[in-house]
Parts: sequence; structure tokens; C-alpha cells
Amino acid sequence: MLMCKYKLPSLTVDGIIQIDDRIVLIKRKNPPFKDSWAFPGGFVEYGETTENAVMREIYEETNLKTKIKHLLGVYSDPNRDPRGHTVSVVYILKYIDGILKGSDDAKEAKLFKIEEVKDLDLAFDHKKIFEDYLLFKKENEKIIK
Repeated sequence: MLMCKYKLPSLTVDGIIQIDDRIVLIKRKNPPFKDSWAFPGGFVEYGETTENAVMREIYEETNLKTKIKHLLGVYSDPNRDPRGHTVSVVYILKYIDGILKGSDDAKEAKLFKIEEVKDLDLAFDHKKIFEDYLLFKKENEKIIK
């Protein structure tokens, strides 16, 4: 077994799901950012792809089945999570099936109008991720639908 003598960041995923003119957010059940709104997501398990992890985390937290449409980006600021250095791979997903409800690490799951999300104080660096999503959407209107 290879022993790693380096400190390594943790790998996480986050998912953006837009249904009509609304965005899915979860209210965090646990610290950090307990009771704050965030995109659904979480840690990638050992041996799991980020693609499978994001669909699993979204299902666990929102009860929604989804399909990946696009990779939005990778967010790696060492200070984005107070628990330690995490790198998040963020995907844009398409809603397939399910009734929205918060479970697992999510105290609540809710649909917000895009204009409402702009005014929320989101957990982690999710405000930046949301702004990047809006820019991506504007630049790629034809392929995002």
C-alpha cells in the first residue's frame, strides 16, 4: 500500500438543478453553515466518480433523480470550507423524476426563483458558483435548455 506523506484536499461535488425558472437549494442540517441555503452536494466516496457522486448526493438530499447536462467548473479555493481544503466539482443537472423533499444532510429542500437566489446569503462559495452559473447560462442559452 502506498503511503502518502502529503496533506491532500478532500473532493466534493455540488449540483445545480433548474426547474423552469427556479433553482433547487437545500437548507444545511449540520455545521458548517448550519441552517444556510446551499446547492445540494457532498463528499465523493472512495472509488466513486464525481459524476455518480453528484447524482447520488442530490438524490440523498432532495429525493430528485437527475442527469448531468454540463460541467460548470471546479472550485478549489483552500478557504472555501472551514473544515479544511476541499475541491468541489460543480455540475449542471437536468431534473428527471421525484418529489422534492429534504433528507439526509438537508433539513429542507426548496425551489427558489432565480431572483430570490440572488438575494440569499449562500453557504461556502455558492454565491460565486451561482454567479458563474448565471454567466454560463447567458453565454450558452442555446445549449442549456
